[in-house]
Amino acid sequence: MLQVWFLASLWVLCAVLAVALARWWKVSTALVEIVVGIFAQWALLRAHQPDGLAPATPWVTWLAGAGAIVLTFLAGAELDPDVFRAKWKEALAVGMVGFLAPFLGCAAIARYVLHWSVQSSWLAGVALSTTSVAVVYAVLLELGLNRTEFGKAILASCFVNDLGTVVALGLLFAPFTYRTLIFVLAGAAVIAALPRVVPPLFARYGNHASEMEVKLLALVLFGLGALAAWAGSEPVLPAYLVGMVLAGSVGRDHQFIRRLRTLTLGLLTPFYFLRAGSFVSLPALIGGPLIFLALFGGKMVSKLAGLVPAVRRHGYRSREGLYYVLMMSTGLTFGTISSLYGLSHGLITRAQYSFLVAAVIGSAVVPTLIANAWVLPHHLLPEAEDELEEGEDLLPAARNGRMRQAGAKE
Repeated sequence: MLQVWFLASLWVLCAVLAVALARWWKVSTALVEIVVGIFAQWALLRAHQPDGLAPATPWVTWLAGAGAIVLTFLAGAELDPDVFRAKWKEALAVGMVGFLAPFLGCAAIARYVLHWSVQSSWLAGVALSTTSVAVVYAVLLELGLNRTEFGKAILASCFVNDLGTVVALGLLFAPFTYRTLIFVLAGAAVIAALPRVVPPLFARYGNHASEMEVKLLALVLFGLGALAAWAGSEPVLPAYLVGMVLAGSVGRDHQFIRRLRTLTLGLLTPFYFLRAGSFVSLPALIGGPLIFLALFGGKMVSKLAGLVPAVRRHGYRSREGLYYVLMMSTGLTFGTISSLYGLSHGLITRAQYSFLVAAVIGSAVVPTLIANAWVLPHHLLPEAEDELEEGEDLLPAARNGRMRQAGAKE
């Protein structure tokens, strides 16, 4: 147990360091956690620690997976049903272009420029076609844009993009079996029943120190995740659908969502983002920078070439349009999942895996940094005073502090 507690302390130390650096650099904490994971793993391996941060440790893998699942649920719960119904055409058009352009473009680069095999090239196209709901949601949440119609439209398009990636991965590499059929039918039945079953249970057993709501939601998310994994799919996908169908009920319980965010962002997601960074091999990147640049540049160019006209066609101009495009150009969750799937099934080599994951993580960091540094639509940011929803409790000290600030302004 000593080794477990020491390793846990090391991961939390990295998470704390990432928060401090994010505040200092004024960028998203999620992105800094990825960068810290890269360099922490490299430094520990240089210090002759054979496993570094030991990202393959079962309990670390589970915490990271749980963080991705719950964060994806929160992203789905942020989708206002009215906004989604009004913008479904936009989400479908932008999301499908955001998937198809890099899927075809990156597969062509891997095949005809890097001379990878046919299977490896298609796998590269799938891995680099993604956007990242987890990264986009974490960034929008920190800025408050997740509560705006603009932010919800981006999240809806991200979901369609990633749905295309999951379908392509399944059609190209995962055979359709009876397990797939059971997963689709059972998952659809459970998700369809949730809006009628969950709100009454929350009303009856909620608002108690035992946190029945969190436990019930965890049962649903982990249960569907287990069913998805058994069928050869990805546990993250049902989480987004659960969030979407509960957005009109559970998603509007601001107190509950706030408590769940605290648990997720405070404990779970640091393991996910740090772990994603720890898989990148700096020596491999240094030894073959042109391969990384070809894959990363291919994703960025193909994403921009497809998304810029698609986004402009729906009325987004100037900063709003560029920010929309750059957020859609990110990638992480399904990109790393697809790359790991290819490695574990012998579709790509370990060196190819390192380059793909590095390109995926680069696409999570670079577009977001550019978007928030130069094209952030400040006029869409909510007022700082709106951070707490009406009716939420403030600590007396915080309340008095705000009253003093208001008096000073007057």
